[in-house]
Amino acid sequence: MYWIGALCHDGGMTAVDHVRLPDGRRLDLRVSGPGGGFPLVFHHGTPCAAVPIQALERAAHARGLRLVMASRPGYGASIPQPGRSVVDVAGDTAAVLAAIGADRCLIAGWSGGGPHALACGARLDATAAVLVIAGFAPCGAAGLDWMAGMGQENIAEFSAALRGEDQLRPYLIGEREQLKDVTAADVVTSLETLLPDVDRAVLTGEFGEDLAANFREAVRIGVEGWLEDDTAFTRPWGFGLEEISVPVMIWQGSADLMVPFSHGQWLASQLPGASVHLEEGEGHLSVVLGALDRMLDELVRAGSPL
Repeated sequence: MYWIGALCHDGGMTAVDHVRLPDGRRLDLRVSGPGGGFPLVFHHGTPCAAVPIQALERAAHARGLRLVMASRPGYGASIPQPGRSVVDVAGDTAAVLAAIGADRCLIAGWSGGGPHALACGARLDATAAVLVIAGFAPCGAAGLDWMAGMGQENIAEFSAALRGEDQLRPYLIGEREQLKDVTAADVVTSLETLLPDVDRAVLTGEFGEDLAANFREAVRIGVEGWLEDDTAFTRPWGFGLEEISVPVMIWQGSADLMVPFSHGQWLASQLPGASVHLEEGEGHLSVVLGALDRMLDELVRAGSPL
């Protein structure tokens, strides 16, 4: 049984507050767009939550898509799931789709959502196609220096993750102090070593506000989701990329200091059938805003029955 809370309708648009899963866990959930639209399940970054990126919502809705976003366990009011692996997202996504009455969907993931999108490509039968935007490659992968090219803040964070929870938890608690009340104006300072100039340039206006709102909601209650994500990224993901048989699109910017360019290159080398877009001069944020229409057009063509 799946229980959906706070379902409302407004001019063909739907919004959902949360879903209660069979094991009793609550996941924060946001569904927007045409009620009968083909679902696009978007896996958010780390640390983020099911808070809308308005540019993404507009682009999805313009294509007749129903945008589905769930806060991963431990983010917002989603109940934590200690010890979760990346692959566990496939089961949660299946439950979300069942709750909204969908049996097929498009999958996208940005940054920390990238591995989770790939997990759905491998283990979620409902997946029609997968879009990975600046997503991590597996930690410890042969031929990849995983932290090479990251900004200093990410090196410190993932070094703590590799040393274990007793090192990672206090580090993230300290970082939470910067993010729990962050404003758009503060984001550049809080991510100082992670933002090339091309990313700083897009952190203005609506997008900057949306990103700040995501950070605030992600850590509103604590750091459990962030800790669970980082731990999952630095351990075996629980599936192999060779399991993916649906169309995959990979987008990565060469100036990215959060998820280095080499991650996109490595994923491309392991997914020979993927449509690969390695964008020179783009960063972690700019690649999204600059290519969003092209990304969604290609994703719809690859996997949607529309």
